[in-house]
Amino acid sequence: MREEVGSWGSRTLACLRHPNFPLRPLDLQVHSQGCLEPEPASLKADSINKPFAQRCQDLVKVIEDFSAKELHTIFPWLVESIFGSLDGILIGWNLRCLQGRVNPVEYSIAMEFLDPGGPMMKLVYKLQAEDYKFDFPVSYLPGPVKACIQEHILPDSPLYHNKVQFPPAGGLGLNLVLNPFEYYIFFFALSLITQKPLSMSLQVRTSDCAYFILVDRYLSWFLPTEGSVPPPFSCSPGGASPSPAPRTPAMPFASYGLYHTSLLKRHLSHQTSVNADPASQEIWRSETLLQVFVEMWLHHYSLEMYQKMQSPHAKLEVLHYRLSVSSALHSPAQPSLQALHAYQESFAPSEEHVLVVRLLLKHLHAFANSLKPEQASPSAHSHATSPLEEFKRAAVPRFVQQKLYLFLQHCFGHWPLDASFRAVLEMWLSYLQPWRYASEKQPQTNDSQPRCVLEKWTPFVQENLLVYTKLFVGFLNRALRTDLVSPKNALMVFRVAKVFAQPNLAEMIQKGEQLFLEPELVIPHRQHRLFTAPAVTGSFLSPWPPAVTDASFKVKSHVYSLEGQDCKYTPMFGPEVRTLVLRLAQLITQAKQTARSISDQCVESPSGQSFLSWLGFCPTDPNSYYPANDLDELGQDSVRKTDEYLEKALEYLRQIFRLSEAQLAQLTLALGTTQAENGKKQLPDCIVGEDGLILTPLGRYQIINGLRRFEIEYQGDSELQPIRSYENARLVRALFRLSSAINHTFAGQMVALCSRDDFLGSFCRYHLIEPTLANRHLLSPVGRRQVSSHARGPRLSLRFLGSYRTLVSLLLAFIVASLLCIRPLPCTLLLVLGYLLYAMAMTLLTERGKLHQS
Repeated sequence: MREEVGSWGSRTLACLRHPNFPLRPLDLQVHSQGCLEPEPASLKADSINKPFAQRCQDLVKVIEDFSAKELHTIFPWLVESIFGSLDGILIGWNLRCLQGRVNPVEYSIAMEFLDPGGPMMKLVYKLQAEDYKFDFPVSYLPGPVKACIQEHILPDSPLYHNKVQFPPAGGLGLNLVLNPFEYYIFFFALSLITQKPLSMSLQVRTSDCAYFILVDRYLSWFLPTEGSVPPPFSCSPGGASPSPAPRTPAMPFASYGLYHTSLLKRHLSHQTSVNADPASQEIWRSETLLQVFVEMWLHHYSLEMYQKMQSPHAKLEVLHYRLSVSSALHSPAQPSLQALHAYQESFAPSEEHVLVVRLLLKHLHAFANSLKPEQASPSAHSHATSPLEEFKRAAVPRFVQQKLYLFLQHCFGHWPLDASFRAVLEMWLSYLQPWRYASEKQPQTNDSQPRCVLEKWTPFVQENLLVYTKLFVGFLNRALRTDLVSPKNALMVFRVAKVFAQPNLAEMIQKGEQLFLEPELVIPHRQHRLFTAPAVTGSFLSPWPPAVTDASFKVKSHVYSLEGQDCKYTPMFGPEVRTLVLRLAQLITQAKQTARSISDQCVESPSGQSFLSWLGFCPTDPNSYYPANDLDELGQDSVRKTDEYLEKALEYLRQIFRLSEAQLAQLTLALGTTQAENGKKQLPDCIVGEDGLILTPLGRYQIINGLRRFEIEYQGDSELQPIRSYENARLVRALFRLSSAINHTFAGQMVALCSRDDFLGSFCRYHLIEPTLANRHLLSPVGRRQVSSHARGPRLSLRFLGSYRTLVSLLLAFIVASLLCIRPLPCTLLLVLGYLLYAMAMTLLTERGKLHQS
């Protein structure tokens, strides 16, 4: 090991000589004094003055040269200085932003120092061999765990058993007593949660950062898919490997049930110790790593979810179980009926958090699927060849399944309705497809045909039925509220439909639902996870309940353990979900038409239309407006992708739920997609009520996402309508005041002129009287009753002179006149004369039209 550390130190010195690594004069002086050896006591002071590479080199020397007795005092400080403080104030080495392509020297040094075979882990094992313990505050644990411990309720994970230490008289706060390896992994896992989320301005790719790659290295080291877990380093040549503290049996537990308040009040030193199982020493680090990752990253959910888990019915069930256990152990039952009101965690996982969890799930699938065929068979379950092989079989169902389901359910219900949900979606889909990470590769098929899901995965699908069905329904509800015209949202619908459309998967899910929904003539003694009572020793090697061979019972146990005995299950292939799928098919068809409409609108619009419409020459059609989305930014290629994604998603949904072509054609006709102009003139979906049209939920969705619109027309006083973008605001206001003054002064004369029956009266009526509101088409019956009886007298309107179109037209007329050597005054007279001739012609045409109408 000395040779390894020595070579690591030489590589660090090589980094110091790197031309891109800056060194200050003070650093050069320190380097020239090679005789100065660092000491543990001076590391804290040196961490401020020395550069990063020099500090790491000093740490390597200190870890190598000093004993555990001298190193254990700086261990908590060192862990905090690397991963940051638990309150998020200190960021430590900021591993979440450290990338090799941005800071190659610092990245290389940090990764070698924190590598599972590096100096930091050597320090952990050196302290582990001496059985040192470190206090970890309970207040920084995930909300549900913290609430349980503070209420003196034992958490369901064996990770916390025999570790809770109550403060002495007058002390503050609860602590966990952890060994060095646990302490290190706790800090490492929690740094993903406690540190502040990355700023949106930082362009950091999560898969390239040091933290993400370290997680991958730790998983590959402690949960190997090939071979066994490498043994820890010996403290001295030929020395024995360190082992964990002996584990002790505890009271049988049930998931978040009611416990004796005395379970935690027994101090650790007063508990009965037993010899640790020698077989478990092979994989105790692997087990600890997985439990810590799962607890810190997945054991979070909202208050409403927690209250659901603490429902009175669930409490009563656990109370009955506790009474039976306590009578069997001759221990008085003292259930606490206190609800954990202290739990108020507001948990919002970040996209980075979700990506790391997805990495964990993918590796766990590869880890579990690395079992050899003869070891994975049911006959090998009772006599596994090694603890590691047994751990591979138990890792996902024992430690991950329940907490992951709650975590996914929380994300589906609380994540924003935007494209960032893609990270949660891919995490979910990765867990649903363990066959993608199987060691044996399925035979390649035609690219157009997805691979068939083999029958060997039927138990996994049935034991994770809710993850497939209930979360699929949750995704449907999200998809119905998103803008499917966006390529990113269309891609998510396509990804889910493609995964569930894999051959044989829908049949497996449907078979699992049939097993759950079939009636029980004889209710067997339930032994699912909510009521099982294994002898918990803090290890997966605890005695397992008897293997249950009945498939129906297994599915029911899965559902009841996650949702409770009184759950209301909605079948994925039932009529309710089928209705949601048909609604989604409607929206997909409408989104395809809308995307094509936007594409046609972009192609047909000339390049200068926006400027001309600003001048008023090309007024925009309000019914042809669509809100901005990804299509506006990415162009025709996005339209093509959106159409392709939605077309394939619709086909996959048809395959999954066996929709006929006739049903899809009927939906298309119901939406009116064959109407003119690709549906631009369609009204939103609505029904006729007493006071007019009432929007349906589908109609509200169409308006919010810009799929359809009502024809909006201004129905008020034309003089008081809002100033438009093609009008000069100051000039419009000035002209309004001028016209108001003229109308007030000459109101009587205007009325007299408009009352004449000759040509002059018709000429005045054409200019001074606007069409009455009664002649306009009002969409609302209520509005018609309110304004139909209101009429205005003759008045002069000069607002047209405030339009940029009018001003530009006049300017162009004067420019042309000047080119023809016509002065401004004669030009003005010619314009007035031309307008009078135009007005006289329009007056005659208007009067003739009225005669024909009468």
